[in-house]
Amino acid sequence: MKRLFLYLIGLVVLLSQSSCGYNTMVSKDQAVKAQWANVQSAYQRRSDLIPNLVNTVKGAANFEKTTLTDVINARAKATSVQLSAENLTPENIKQFQEAQSQVSSGLGRLLAVSENYPELKANANFQELQAQIEGTENRINVERNKFNTVTNDYNGTVKSFPNNIFAGMFGFKEKPYFEADPASQKAPTVQF
Repeated sequence: MKRLFLYLIGLVVLLSQSSCGYNTMVSKDQAVKAQWANVQSAYQRRSDLIPNLVNTVKGAANFEKTTLTDVINARAKATSVQLSAENLTPENIKQFQEAQSQVSSGLGRLLAVSENYPELKANANFQELQAQIEGTENRINVERNKFNTVTNDYNGTVKSFPNNIFAGMFGFKEKPYFEADPASQKAPTVQF
């Protein structure tokens, strides 16, 4: 009887601790979801700027149509890949990153090729859009870094004892991080 009483007391103590852990996990899960929304917002800003950039380039120069078409197609593909905070899996984030990487690559080619068009480089609208896109790329990087920080905090809570016991019971799973594009591991070649 004494042993049963000790088990009961131990269970009560453990359960009293779980509510704090549960509330903490809920709070941190919501922080991950909110930060994911910030990441998507930054990508949406970039996506919204692309049509203006393309139209400015079209109007300012007889530009290489394949480059413009590549950027437009990459944007269309990236906007078709929707990822909600509830579906954050490594596979889904990888698919999202691949689509966004194609947009980054297309924009990079567009801005690089624009160097061959002096009248385009002198166009004030193009210069303003180029500055906005560069600023947006920085925002995207900041938001991805914040997402990884918030995700790290959440994952640390979910995986630490005794929260890991309750996380499994209540369905709190580890969240994936943003990872660098594998192509970015290789330094670009600069030739003069």
